[in-house]
Amino acid sequence: QVQLVESGGGLVQPGGSLRLSCAASGIFFSLATMGWYRQAPGKQRELVARITNVGSTNYADSVKGRFTISRDNAKNTVYLQMNSLKPEDTAVYYCNTAQGVVYWGQGTQVTVSS
Repeated sequence: QVQLVESGGGLVQPGGSLRLSCAASGIFFSLATMGWYRQAPGKQRELVARITNVGSTNYADSVKGRFTISRDNAKNTVYLQMNSLKPEDTAVYYCNTAQGVVYWGQGTQVTVSS
């Protein structure tokens, strides 16, 4: 059974930082491309960042230079380091992978507000 469990969300002031974690089980993690998506109220879910099994990364233009995706294959965990957060980064953040079937975590809320 595939499980993706996100953690690390919360309330942060503009300019602050958060690190999200996604612990995966039930997949060949070291072979998997992992992604972080987000969905703000009233908006479509969008890709934030993705990392391949060999560590290649890509980012949404809106987060380039501020967010960093990384992975620890020994811990079956993917991270999203978010710096210089802006109110427009407020959303539910989801972990994602595709193993023939697309899997999603339950999401973690990130709120950027003063």
